Amino acid sequence: MVRMSETSIPATTSTEVEPVLSVRGLRKVFGTQVAVDDLSFDLLPGRSVAIVGESGSGKTTVARMIVGLEKATAGTIIACGRDRSKPARRGAERKLRGREVQIVFQDPYSSLDPRQSGANLIDEVLRVHHDHDSAARTRIVGELADIVGLDRRQIHAMPRALSGGQRQRVAIARALATAPRVLILDESVAALDVSIQAQVLNVLADIRDERGISYVLISHDLAVVRQLTEDALVMQRGVVVEQGRTVDILDNPQHDYTQMLRASVPGPGWKPQRMRERLKSAQAAAAKP
Repeated sequence: MVRMSETSIPATTSTEVEPVLSVRGLRKVFGTQVAVDDLSFDLLPGRSVAIVGESGSGKTTVARMIVGLEKATAGTIIACGRDRSKPARRGAERKLRGREVQIVFQDPYSSLDPRQSGANLIDEVLRVHHDHDSAARTRIVGELADIVGLDRRQIHAMPRALSGGQRQRVAIARALATAPRVLILDESVAALDVSIQAQVLNVLADIRDERGISYVLISHDLAVVRQLTEDALVMQRGVVVEQGRTVDILDNPQHDYTQMLRASVPGPGWKPQRMRERLKSAQAAAAKP
């Protein structure tokens, strides 16, 4: 469940479920460039939220701050009840954070070590984050391979011998090896063709249903957003311009920029030139003080 801002959030009672991820007033500045400005949302266990926007909107910067790859200029990030706003000072704290929040990157061709098989990549994560013996690790590798739909030959193959969809399944299995409560999907199906994309999305939906994991989906693909998330934030130039239930935002967008994104989805009578003109108009309007 995503809420617009602190002012719209009712007081928490003992019967309410605590957010697994809570972001307040998040801001990131690179030099003179404000990449993210005053972003806030809550994510409840077993729910999924999308952060939507075109390239340069700040959505990937948000993901990198949540997972700890970028330090926030201001604001707070509370994940699994612990403050992650500042970098971890000790190795034990970094491992703990890694077990709680994981990320799957966009490019399955560069996110995997080409010198290790999928099984070895997953085994390495298990050795770092959990106290399992060799037999237990082998069993868990097999279970994770089953979960993401990879057979024994595929999970023991080198990345170069796998298709893009199979590599992304390895990346998902590796992220799941820590048993995270939050999984960030940073354009994780964008590089896949439509049929493979649908297969991976079905895998992700099944994993969420079975494990109760929460997703933060970073995407510009509204069809993917609709299929996998209940709530969404729309970002333009680092600012959230619209926020709420995914179905409401996609079916009845209120902000001009969201309407432009929705209209940009190809359909009957779709004309690229007209969409480019609408995009330029929306960008010009956003640039005005």
